[in-house]
Amino acid sequence: MRNLGDMSFVPMEALDRAARLVGDRWSLLVLAALLDGERRYGELLDQIPGISTNVLAQRLAGLEAAQLVIAEPYSRRPPRMRYSLTADGRGLTTALAALSAWGAGRAGDDEEVRLRHVSCGTPLEPHWRCPTCDTDVDLEATTPEATIDDTVTFNA
Repeated sequence: MRNLGDMSFVPMEALDRAARLVGDRWSLLVLAALLDGERRYGELLDQIPGISTNVLAQRLAGLEAAQLVIAEPYSRRPPRMRYSLTADGRGLTTALAALSAWGAGRAGDDEEVRLRHVSCGTPLEPHWRCPTCDTDVDLEATTPEATIDDTVTFNA
């Protein structure tokens, strides 16, 4: 394994691939709207303020092509679809929650919008943890201890 030194911690090729699949505003909002379960087209239009019908149709088709969303017919005449997330789409839950929390912190108002633990109401904190060592890893540290693809290592 090699030390990245001053190379980017985020693998640019992987980030580019992710951004091409879900990197635009409307796709992220469509995915977030489907996190709670399946939705019909009209329900998605109602849940995502400002999205136009043609943009929603394009984003759903793109997300379906990327195998992040499944479209299942619930009516043949007229053809009507119900949309839900695939396992890969559901795998974006943590990333969407983290992006949402980051955006909430930049709202500019005093209202705190955060995920909270249902049992006690405490705001949740995202973190990376090694399950083998049972050790938390701080990715915001100057030199975080993390490996990308088993070929690149950061040493603290």
